[in-house]
Amino acid sequence: MIRKGMFIGDRYEIVDKVGSGGMSDVYKALDHKLNRYVAIKVLKPEFSEDKTFVSKFKVEAQSAAGLVHPNIVNVYDVGEDDTLHYIVMELIDGITLKKYIEKKGPLPVKEAVSIAIQVSQGIEAAHNNNIIHRDIKPQNIMISREGKVKVTDFGIARAASSNTINSNAMGSVHYISPEQARGGYIDEKSDIYSLGITLYELITGKVPFEGDSTVSVALQHINDEIPSPKEIVPDLPVSVEKIILKCTQKKPDRRYAKVSALIADLKHSLIAPDEDFVQITSPAVSNRTTVMMTDEEVSKIRNEAGQYPEEEKDEYIPGEDDEEEGEESYEDDEDDIFGDEDDIDSGNPKMDKVIFIGAIVSGVVFIILAIILAINTANGCGGSKSDDGSTTTAEAESIKSTQTKVPKVVGKSEDEAVQMLSDAHLGYKISSQYHNTIPKGDVISQSTDEGTVVDKNTTIEIVVSQGAKKNTMPNVIGQDKDSVKTLLEGEDYGLIVTFEYQTSTSYEANKVIGTNPEAKTDIYFGDSVVVYVSQGSDTSDSEVPNVIDMSQEKAKATLESKGLSMKVENEAYSDSIAAGNIIVQDIKDGKKVPRGTTIGVTVSKGAEPTTTQAPTTTQAPTTTKAPETTTTKPVETTTTKPAETEKTTFTANFPSRKASDFGVSEDVTDGQIKAVLSYTNKNGENVTKDVTASAGIATRYSKNWSQNASIEASDVKAGTEAKITYTLTYTDAEGEHEVTAVSEAVFN
Repeated sequence: MIRKGMFIGDRYEIVDKVGSGGMSDVYKALDHKLNRYVAIKVLKPEFSEDKTFVSKFKVEAQSAAGLVHPNIVNVYDVGEDDTLHYIVMELIDGITLKKYIEKKGPLPVKEAVSIAIQVSQGIEAAHNNNIIHRDIKPQNIMISREGKVKVTDFGIARAASSNTINSNAMGSVHYISPEQARGGYIDEKSDIYSLGITLYELITGKVPFEGDSTVSVALQHINDEIPSPKEIVPDLPVSVEKIILKCTQKKPDRRYAKVSALIADLKHSLIAPDEDFVQITSPAVSNRTTVMMTDEEVSKIRNEAGQYPEEEKDEYIPGEDDEEEGEESYEDDEDDIFGDEDDIDSGNPKMDKVIFIGAIVSGVVFIILAIILAINTANGCGGSKSDDGSTTTAEAESIKSTQTKVPKVVGKSEDEAVQMLSDAHLGYKISSQYHNTIPKGDVISQSTDEGTVVDKNTTIEIVVSQGAKKNTMPNVIGQDKDSVKTLLEGEDYGLIVTFEYQTSTSYEANKVIGTNPEAKTDIYFGDSVVVYVSQGSDTSDSEVPNVIDMSQEKAKATLESKGLSMKVENEAYSDSIAAGNIIVQDIKDGKKVPRGTTIGVTVSKGAEPTTTQAPTTTQAPTTTKAPETTTTKPVETTTTKPAETEKTTFTANFPSRKASDFGVSEDVTDGQIKAVLSYTNKNGENVTKDVTASAGIATRYSKNWSQNASIEASDVKAGTEAKITYTLTYTDAEGEHEVTAVSEAVFN
């Protein structure tokens, strides 16, 4: 039984239960190693002894752990603790998109599109890693308090490179694609369908299909067209309506081929919402004669093709709950009617009749077409103009042998365009320009219209998209909120802006006090930004947030959102925290301090390189001498510098520190001291070492504690500054605290 205060993996302390799913429970926990809160998904006890479920749980972890993207919930760790199987994930301070919709109702179009873009970017990252989510729905999408959207729960995802044909329908029935409902082949377009249903709900506040059972809803996804969202939201822009309809086409090949194309259209809709630019492929129309069959014949064929009896169909329930059942599923539409080839060849009299009639009709149609063609040829007539601009019979006779028709290359990739022009015996000249909505590498325009007859070898100029133009985030601090909104959402930047209000003693209400990303940061058209707006002054205390493992920019923004400031006090190597992220904060999270307080932080330099650890090249001269003596006195060296002027050991004498230097208001009588030395080596690299033990520094803090230090080192650059950062850790009635004091000296 998992309870509050319990440790998992000797590292994660359970704080609270935050959710529960079909297979697992989710808990908030404190990671004592990295001093940060995390979410832990623990497999439910009833499944822990089931090898199938345990295997599925591990697959979930492996799939998700390989995905790193701002719009995907990060997976930090996977492990076992006795009978417990768990996954450690990023803890999102926010709510699910489902709850957000329930709370706010139908969202404004711009907000809905902004959320859809962020979700799509996360799914695109998964697809680029050959991972299909298979269960896109608002319940699996999180929105943080900062407005960041993240996709989570890859519980039924699997690598697209493995077998994606599953006999069971996966995913939640209200968002399931038709092919999933049938148990057919699942690929990227299945996720796109579910994305379209999710966008439909964002816009309308409801899902398109409801029913008394999961079966009835699944059958609607298979058979019924999606109701137009414009019927519910009359002022819905045409572009957004058509995006939803294109995503939710029954046939996968009529949907967006890639999520990148969907993202491009979503961004375009923000610029020109009423522009009818979304192209939906019309279903192919056949001119063949239809052979009608009686109900009796159809029923007979279905039964002999191996279709379910009616009572078996009622037992089929698509969804995650049945993914282990191993029941048969609905097949493709064609298989539903005709069965497989073995059935056709089985000598069924009714099927023989159908084939015989079809053959006769096909022969008659062929003869008629041949007669018509002969007549047209004799009369010098040709066919009609082709939709794709290709040359028809009539046009071929009117075009000279030295001429050709210009094909349509707009919207094609650069390689496709070049090939089409070459096939048409045309030359080409390529230029490029930025475009905010057309994907990088696709053709924006062509100099000569499609279908134009020109001489062969004519040069056609095409313009290829360089993608969205990179811009720089402007400094808008101190400006009025409304003017900043107009600027950032305008044509020059095209950003998606979210406002967050904070108290400020420096700026009056409705003035901008900061942005995320910060000024001078690279941004692209369509990016999402957070603008922090003053809501007036507030002199009350503020609770210090946890900024461990955050980037400097995010940590600074997080602290400023609480009315606090940040100062980088030190840098240190870390094997567990990425370079540039925060390792230590001098005031522990949860402590209340006056607004305006500066929080000192230590920033990671990444894993310590081997070159910074007492390099053998600098100690080579001492190999023939006792190592103990080389660190305390000058030694001759074999380097290119004159031996008589080169020192191998430098000393820095640090001034003493005492208890009061830590600025502790409480009468602290006991605590732990850690001392870290920072200096520059001969190679110009920054080196950080723990010298608590080697320098003989007293590690136990007492009321009258004081300490001076004399440090010797052999790899330093003479005359450079050295710094010892003393870190005091103590506990009082308010909890655990960390404070620092610094001593500086010069190596000479």
